[in-house]
Amino acid sequence: MFTGIVTDIGTVVAIAPRAADLRRLTLSCSYDRAGIADGASIACSGTCLTVVAAGVEHGRTWFSVDAAAETLRLTTVGRWTVGTRVNLERALKIGDELGGHLVTGHVDGLAELIARRDLHAASGSGEMVRMTFRAPTALARFIATKGSVTLAGVSLTVNEVAGDTFSVLLIPHTLQVTTLGDLAVGDPVNLEVDLMARYAARLAEAV
Repeated sequence: MFTGIVTDIGTVVAIAPRAADLRRLTLSCSYDRAGIADGASIACSGTCLTVVAAGVEHGRTWFSVDAAAETLRLTTVGRWTVGTRVNLERALKIGDELGGHLVTGHVDGLAELIARRDLHAASGSGEMVRMTFRAPTALARFIATKGSVTLAGVSLTVNEVAGDTFSVLLIPHTLQVTTLGDLAVGDPVNLEVDLMARYAARLAEAV
């Protein structure tokens, strides 16, 4: 489990095919190598991936993960190239602060950025950005105004919902410590709907 609070931005440094339906990706990061064990789970732009190897090179920690066919097909992982920047979050530990919301790291689908608008922050602390996304029709019903959503591994509050579109407001801090500011109109982004919303909808169907 994760919280949607990004703790580092990694960079893809190598991609190698392992089999017809398997790809090994290596990312560099600023995490302490001693804290990354083989088999550990790391959310990579919202996708929970398992560490299969790790080490240190040129003063930077690196770790490798394997992505199977379904992950490559259903998430943005299949679009990553060497140099791609990736939001990272270590798995939640018992006793950790739950700063965002409960996130599984199981991507539900891809949302598309359909509009972005730069806004001036009244505090003078920098620019804010309002982004509007289109969700897959099957997932739109799980997204509600003031509810939570995870985009590229980032826990965000939904501002407005209209049909299958929804908007979020990114504050300067979020733009600084995540990759969301890199998005351009037309880009896909990993979407995970709120776990509680999914269960609530399922229970309602059973009534």
